[in-house]
Amino acid sequence: MLTVYHVPVTRSLRVLWLCQELELPHQVKTVDFAAAYRAGPEWRALNPVGKVPAMTDGGFTMFESGAMVQYLLDRHGKGRLQPAPGTESHGIYLQWSWFAEATYARPIGEIVNHRRAFGEAGEIPAVVEEMKGRARLCSEAVDRALRGRSYLLGEEFSAADIMMGYSVMLAQRFTSTEGLDELNAYWARLSARPAYQRAAAA
Repeated sequence: MLTVYHVPVTRSLRVLWLCQELELPHQVKTVDFAAAYRAGPEWRALNPVGKVPAMTDGGFTMFESGAMVQYLLDRHGKGRLQPAPGTESHGIYLQWSWFAEATYARPIGEIVNHRRAFGEAGEIPAVVEEMKGRARLCSEAVDRALRGRSYLLGEEFSAADIMMGYSVMLAQRFTSTEGLDELNAYWARLSARPAYQRAAAA
């Protein structure tokens, strides 16, 4: 049985969303997000740096949300939600999937982590503003890419939109997406999907 270790509003949402889109049988185990538990041996056996998510598929264990999404697609997707590997379309699919986490989510994560570590009183405004600027640059890039299309690859929803959707959600929560009409309409479409709503309710 596929088991996803989950904390609401974290990157485990991507994995649950994909499971819902593919109608994959799975179980959800909600994790105690307290630092003491995540630092302990039980959780570190599943994720060595104490982060969320983790996933088991039978006796096989994985962490990293993007890798988990791609594994599930390749193992259980039956060609759904990604273009054929080796095609230009698949290259663009990978580009946006990786951009979503490696480039877009990174500065937003720095904002969140900076505030968590130092609190509002210890916040360094220059650091926060720099990260907001980097995130805005990414938001603008996605906004431009969506002009004339509903999803990143055109009119067909793909797992790249799952990867990107989570990062857009973070951008809306922690930065400004004002004036980015394509981006904001894109998130409205994504968050209206029944599979997303089921995953978000987990």
